[in-house]
Amino acid sequence: MPVAARSTTSPDEPTPASRPSRPSRPSGVLGHVGAIAKALLTPTGLVGAALEATWLGLHLGLYPLGLIGVGASHHRDGYRVDHLPPSQRGLSVCDLDAAQTPIVLIHGMVDNRSIFTVLRRGLVRRGFGRIETVTYPIGTRDVRAAAARLGDEVDRIVAETGYERIHVIGHSLGGLIARYYVTRLGGDQRVHTLVTLGTPHHGSYLAYAWNTGLTRQLRPGSELLRELAQPVRDCRTRFIAYWSDLDQVVVPQHHAALRHPDLNVHNIELHGVGHGSLPFTRTVVRGISTALAHLDTAGTTVTPGVSEVTRRRVGQV
Repeated sequence: MPVAARSTTSPDEPTPASRPSRPSRPSGVLGHVGAIAKALLTPTGLVGAALEATWLGLHLGLYPLGLIGVGASHHRDGYRVDHLPPSQRGLSVCDLDAAQTPIVLIHGMVDNRSIFTVLRRGLVRRGFGRIETVTYPIGTRDVRAAAARLGDEVDRIVAETGYERIHVIGHSLGGLIARYYVTRLGGDQRVHTLVTLGTPHHGSYLAYAWNTGLTRQLRPGSELLRELAQPVRDCRTRFIAYWSDLDQVVVPQHHAALRHPDLNVHNIELHGVGHGSLPFTRTVVRGISTALAHLDTAGTTVTPGVSEVTRRRVGQV
């Protein structure tokens, strides 16, 4: 069953006088739990929960395969397009540079590259020719250290491909690691577009459930999140942040939307999509493909025949 999505941008949001009235957000832990229950107890929420369980089962089956090796890559060599199916050929013909710009995928906590099985296949099917997956250790205890390692991987990919700027897609914690790299370690010189899926940009109360160095960084108001909230001067990277009202990991759910006055952000709110389902959702796969095919320096889609990321319906691949 399709469910609605709402798109917003930041920092150019309406002024308080012109902003349409919206229901106030719940406050307190019980209020946020109630918001999840309210989102769940709808037809689309129930379907979303069932799909979340289905995708979780698929992911658990694929998980062992993601433990083999430290990463994975898809690389299409050469410039011939006659052997490609129409969907792949179209992007190469319209914009070869966009088709060959490397895309880096980075997974979330206690996960691996298998979470991107469907997303990777969708990107390849739509014509993107260079996709890399960065895997960090399950025992990672510090976002800053993981961001530094991501920077090393990005530098390697840049050196190998000759592309000075690439795209990064991060699920959950992976998006926060990528954001730290971009905004605090100078990664905006290397990353054209950063897409985050269910990333706790403003923390999650679920991080209070256990006490480690990493989970302390993910709590609302942590030292790390305060650092990320500091000014970011002349950041070149464009951000797209997907979040859902059915996210059971980021609590409250709207903390997965990225709000920072210095960043060019396109927030996309989904309804009835679970945390683990985000990389499998058809609207997300199509929306990312559209956005990377490609954006100019102002964040506008310039490839002929490709529509803007805007209001859409959500389904599953």
